Amino acid sequence: MSFLTILAPIIAGIISLILFRLFVFSKKTGGLKEPPMAVGAWPITGHLHLLTGKGIPYKIFASMATKYGPLFTLKLGVHQALVVSSSEMAKECFTTNDKAFGDRPKALSVELLGYNYAGFGFAPYGPYWRALRKIATLELFSQFRQNTLAHVRTSEMKFLLKDLYKSWKDGKGSSEKATIEMGQWCDSLLYNIILRMISGKRYSPGDKEGDRFKQTMKDYVHLSGTTVIGDVVPWLGWLDFRGLEKKMKKTAQEVDEIFQDWVNEQKEKLSSGKHIEPKDQVFIGAMLARLDNEFEKDLTVFNKETIVKATSMVIIAAGSDTTTVTLGWAIALIVNQPRVLKKAQEEIDKHVGRDRLVEESDLKNLAYLQAIIKETMRLYPAAPIIFPHESTEDCIVGGYKIRKGTRLMVNLGKIHRDPKVWSEPEEFRPERFLTTHKDLDVYGQSYEYFPFSSGRRICVGIPLVFQVLQMSLATLIQAFEFETPNGEPIDMTETPGLVNARAKPLEVVMSPRLSHKFYEEGATNASGDSSLTAFLNGLRTPIDPSAERQLIRGFVIIDL
Repeated sequence: MSFLTILAPIIAGIISLILFRLFVFSKKTGGLKEPPMAVGAWPITGHLHLLTGKGIPYKIFASMATKYGPLFTLKLGVHQALVVSSSEMAKECFTTNDKAFGDRPKALSVELLGYNYAGFGFAPYGPYWRALRKIATLELFSQFRQNTLAHVRTSEMKFLLKDLYKSWKDGKGSSEKATIEMGQWCDSLLYNIILRMISGKRYSPGDKEGDRFKQTMKDYVHLSGTTVIGDVVPWLGWLDFRGLEKKMKKTAQEVDEIFQDWVNEQKEKLSSGKHIEPKDQVFIGAMLARLDNEFEKDLTVFNKETIVKATSMVIIAAGSDTTTVTLGWAIALIVNQPRVLKKAQEEIDKHVGRDRLVEESDLKNLAYLQAIIKETMRLYPAAPIIFPHESTEDCIVGGYKIRKGTRLMVNLGKIHRDPKVWSEPEEFRPERFLTTHKDLDVYGQSYEYFPFSSGRRICVGIPLVFQVLQMSLATLIQAFEFETPNGEPIDMTETPGLVNARAKPLEVVMSPRLSHKFYEEGATNASGDSSLTAFLNGLRTPIDPSAERQLIRGFVIIDL
């Protein structure tokens, strides 16, 4: 029997399967066309060069949308990607086709750095993902947990004031003003808030262990957003250009050592049998205790320690850098516009005064401050291209047929600056969220504005992130006067990457505006109590009662 005789039926079978799939898909989609494909694809790698150069991807895609329309496709090696650039098309993806787009693409970085997809941020859509997301929500993002951890946020704000005040004293000149690089302080504040919630750790600036951890996590975030050639052209997966796979394995080992130490520490506390007060129980310990008591069958894909480490890693990576860059953009924007800064200070002076520091219970009264943060996230969303989804079945979007396995890339940077929705879309105007767009909130129900994504994969920590941003910015605005260095506007250049960071250091000129006792002694009247129910009621617009029950109970607008 010749080789061709053996090979012929195999080839015939493959062709038959392909034709059958095309027939089924054609019947399901009624012979609809596929979206337009962008020109300029390179052999083998397709349009991948658009995402790997020095250009800002969301701006490149926005320009392409002007030519091809709100839906167009790209070739990323062997994979097809659907780029969505309008609120109408985004709504179809996250409502009608939400389940179809519920999955995540596979990537070597997630496999190596994310414990083989064990973290809920990257886990495939299904029972494991649902069970894990539910537990994580209860143990960190529920109203009860946020109330018990309010003292963490309050104390970190005090540390921030003391540290910034010391930097001001050390650097002030005859003008009683000092130039401060705010990026490092924002970074330190937000890392410590989330670290204390997750592991009970905090690091001071210059702390060697803390600097090592932050650098390791920055390497982790950077490499997590890196595409290797094997991700797009599988048959070239054996090539390790630039040694990226080697770097990923090294970083994964370093991260695992840190998280394993934290897990071991919490296991020792649990095994000691001593009672742990709710305010002293960190997320890692709470997760370990819950998994010991309720290890659902859907979670048995991984062992308990792997689940805890992967989940903690995802929360720190997703919550720290994104919140830091948003706070940095907000500071830069208000310092560049003294009118906005003055109006925010007047609001805080009216509702809080200068005889005490702002508290979390005050936030519901600071409507203009909320508008500043909303407008910041409109202009500079932390992830201007939402982290890709992948379709698990054939579907229809905008009258076009979309094949199973298509990667979904939603261009928030384009949608949030749509001139049909936003007047003067390039301008920083917080007032729009108090007037023309006052009904838009951050909970992914409006597709003209959804900075935390939408649908099943919506960010699970929206209330916490928004509250921390409000409290951080309110504290800084109340406590300090800000100016731009040398009277020149702060450079607002963006950098390409997974997170939309500023390209240059955030230098501002600052001086205290409160009595010095608040910086040296901390707040004299801050109890640390948190009223999240009041906060939520003041922040968002009315929603469907069933969705509201879900939101208050679990802080997620999804069907878990």
